[in-house]
Amino acid sequence: MNAAKRLEIFTRFRAANPSPKTELEYTTPFELLIAVLLSAQATDVSVNKATRLLYPVANTPATILALGVDELASYIRTIGLFRTKAKNVIATCQILLDQHGGEVPRDRASLEALPGVGRKTANVVMNTAFGEPTMAVDTHIFRVSNRSGIAPGKNVDIVEQKLLKFIPKQFLHDAHHWLILHGRYTCTARKPQCWNCMIADLCDYKSKSPMPAVV
Repeated sequence: MNAAKRLEIFTRFRAANPSPKTELEYTTPFELLIAVLLSAQATDVSVNKATRLLYPVANTPATILALGVDELASYIRTIGLFRTKAKNVIATCQILLDQHGGEVPRDRASLEALPGVGRKTANVVMNTAFGEPTMAVDTHIFRVSNRSGIAPGKNVDIVEQKLLKFIPKQFLHDAHHWLILHGRYTCTARKPQCWNCMIADLCDYKSKSPMPAVV
């Protein structure tokens, strides 16, 4: 895919959704961090249901730490891997209090040092909470990037680096959200809705012979 097509794709995304946002519900960087930690192998819908119960009771490192693993687990038990996630959240809260004054750090190294926080989670927090032009490549972004030809790659690291290189700078801040939403609701894994796609005429998928869905 050439630069002109990429420019047009993201121009259309911006025109359709000028201020895209994550579907995770949060009001502070800490709430976002916890929500993203809980979202691994879980849907945003399921995470929001849990945090709507949790955050009115505890939504700071100190108050969640005070709950302890077992009580925290009772709030998030509807989410996959909830026991492991509860342990990671409690450990994260302790580190935030001990090393960061209870605040969520803004740098990648400090974020990735938190239990359960990998590169993708760090990228989401840096982008969504702090406005950094990072690219968190989840299954939706990986699929859309490969299927459309925007930034094909064999693994998430390659796709991330290509997206950061190929997406015009003026779109980088919001590109993460546009690509996720496009993959979640239009360029779906099993049956992409090409008939309802605003970038179908620019996409490599329709110009090729049938290929298996990227999941």
